[in-house]
Amino acid sequence: MAELARTPRQIGSLVRRARKRRGWSQTQLGEKAGLRQETISLIETGNPATRLETILAVLAALDLEFRLAARSKGQPADIEALF
Repeated sequence: MAELARTPRQIGSLVRRARKRRGWSQTQLGEKAGLRQETISLIETGNPATRLETILAVLAALDLEFRLAARSKGQPADIEALF
C-alpha cells in the first residue's frame, strides 16, 4: 500500500509505523540500517535536518523505497487527516 508523506514529521510517522509493524525496536532498526538508536528516534520525531542518505538507509532496512509522484490536489487538511 502506498502512503503519502510531505513533511519530515509525516516521514517519521511512516517510519515508526513500518518499524512497529515488524515488531522492531528503534535499536533493532538502527542496527539493520547501520545507525544509532538516537538517529532513528530523531527521524521518527520528524527532525528536518536528517540527511536523505540516512532516510534511504532506514527505508532500505525496512524494505521500503522512496518514490516521487505528482502532487495530489487534495487540501492540506485532507493530507494531515491521514496522520
